[in-house]
Amino acid sequence: MSTTTAGEVIAALRGAGCVFAEDEADLLIEAAADDRTRLDALVAQRVTGTPLEYLLGWVEFRGLRVGVRPGVFVPRQRTAFLVEQAVAGVASDAAQVCVVDLCCGCGALGLSAAGELGAQGHTVELVAADIDPVAVACARENLAPVNAPVFAGDLFDALPADLRGRVDVLLANTPYVPSARVADLPPEAREHEPLVALDGGADGLDVFRRVVAGAAGWLGPGGSVLIEIGTGQTDAACAALLAHGLEPRIEHSEEYYATVAIGTRTDPA
Repeated sequence: MSTTTAGEVIAALRGAGCVFAEDEADLLIEAAADDRTRLDALVAQRVTGTPLEYLLGWVEFRGLRVGVRPGVFVPRQRTAFLVEQAVAGVASDAAQVCVVDLCCGCGALGLSAAGELGAQGHTVELVAADIDPVAVACARENLAPVNAPVFAGDLFDALPADLRGRVDVLLANTPYVPSARVADLPPEAREHEPLVALDGGADGLDVFRRVVAGAAGWLGPGGSVLIEIGTGQTDAACAALLAHGLEPRIEHSEEYYATVAIGTRTDPA
């Protein structure tokens, strides 16, 4: 296939079922940088289902271009609501804010939250962690400009001990798709993204519960853990938060079509 004009690129993408064919065509043409052979290769990969973000090498998230690579979970636009809630929950007079991005993937959540909090005048300490070495490498590149360390390991096992009891914002973009529903995900996700970032176990909350079980010991007084969940998982999520001494709250956005479970440490220091 040879795609020499924008119209031909758009037609090829439309034929493959790309809903935003015009926008994607513009981005692929930009990425090809006037190299027709490269453009043909990019379009060929896209029409066979390779995620657009892998082809571009970045994803736009809350106004930032964040680097991604094959094998790394691509942050969804709905997850911007989680960051929005995290930033809104920080007291305006908090001089220092400790942010941890757990299950960080490419690091987009922590990067955007830290940037927005910094713009509000807070001094931010950002730390990220993931169990997947590909994600860790990607996040290290993205977070290097803000001097934020990225640790490799299983959830809290990856974090430095000196963070215990002083985390203000704990972001955890855990998988929440029930195992039986993974097969229903779009091919872009299930064929290209790591299963560990998609499969949340029998009811979708296996990793959620593990994070919640450990969160209270890492949060500072008034600190919160924020985790995206499905709309049908709110009751189970609240029960898990309560069981581990955290005050639960559910926030839902019709705009983002997103639901976030928030657990706050309310006991005094």
